[in-house]
Amino acid sequence: MKTKTTFRSLLRWWPSANPGSPQREHISYRRPVLLTQVGALLFILLSLTYFFPDNSDAKPRRSNRPGKVIYVKPDGTGNGKSWDKAFGNLHEALAAAKKNDRIWVAKGAYLPTYDGNRNISFKLVEAVALLGGFAGTETHEAERDPEKNPTILSGEIGTPDSTDNTFTIVLGRDLTSATLVDGFTIRGGRADSTVAEVHLSTCGAAWFNHNASPTIRNCRFEKNTAREGGAIYNYAGKSGTASPVIIDCTFAGNHADLDGGCIYNNGDQGKSKTRIENTLFEDNLATYGAGIMNRARYGMTLVEVMECRFIKNRALVKGSVIFNHRDRTGICQANVQDCIFKGNYTTVGRDIDGTFNRDADTAGNQ
Repeated sequence: MKTKTTFRSLLRWWPSANPGSPQREHISYRRPVLLTQVGALLFILLSLTYFFPDNSDAKPRRSNRPGKVIYVKPDGTGNGKSWDKAFGNLHEALAAAKKNDRIWVAKGAYLPTYDGNRNISFKLVEAVALLGGFAGTETHEAERDPEKNPTILSGEIGTPDSTDNTFTIVLGRDLTSATLVDGFTIRGGRADSTVAEVHLSTCGAAWFNHNASPTIRNCRFEKNTAREGGAIYNYAGKSGTASPVIIDCTFAGNHADLDGGCIYNNGDQGKSKTRIENTLFEDNLATYGAGIMNRARYGMTLVEVMECRFIKNRALVKGSVIFNHRDRTGICQANVQDCIFKGNYTTVGRDIDGTFNRDADTAGNQ
């Protein structure tokens, strides 16, 4: 009984249980005012949202925006909005570029710097296409012709002697395959520093990819010299990925003092799954891997080489075409299909060699 009395006494003070109570009347009297205030506030908020959109949506909209064309030519003095107003400096175009933009570069030679600083490189921008081979009058990309309009990224920044050339001409960091470079000759890089570790001054004289996987198409790499990775060094650091796609390119006259005369794929503690298609390797030199050096230290390096030609490449020790080196617990292997080997030379071993998993069926000299 005591419990029921207590419960009924509470009900008397609960507005919905006693419609005639003063409390109920009081609340009923104020409710319309409260609803009106809430409605007015909602109207104001909706109005503000309409006239001043939330900036949180700005990034996705910008990332999906249609890209613009940025123009570059050697004698340009403008803002890059047309051939008549073209940038004269490729660095300016790269700095102005945003995702989905396309940079059209007219024929001529472009240097990373004009003050002799060997440490300066052209830094690529994520999801931006860098296109060479233009005459400087085109209105459509299909009109360009890289053979007739050679567009050169040169490391020759000092005296005619190559000893003071740029260490690394092109640098890629944290890039996806949406980043494209197409239609350039990249030559004269010289990564000859004495730094004892993986570094831009010793690796990848033409191009250094650090956890970057750009698409490289229709480019020529010639006369680049490095301690390792004469032309390109692909470095997959801790938990990183360096897996560029290289298509329809030429590597000629490149040199590595140690390993990887043309390309060095290093899945250090990450993953390097480089794919190379329809590419010519000719007259390149290294101690190991005159064409391609693959290495995996703890990490993974799985390289695909398809429909490529290897001609007159020389390894001072092993691997005139490819050398695979597994270090510690790494996984390292090259899948070679439908390639042509002709006139390559290695002091010992075979054209495709390595510290393990040698497969004679993948190699064939002619």
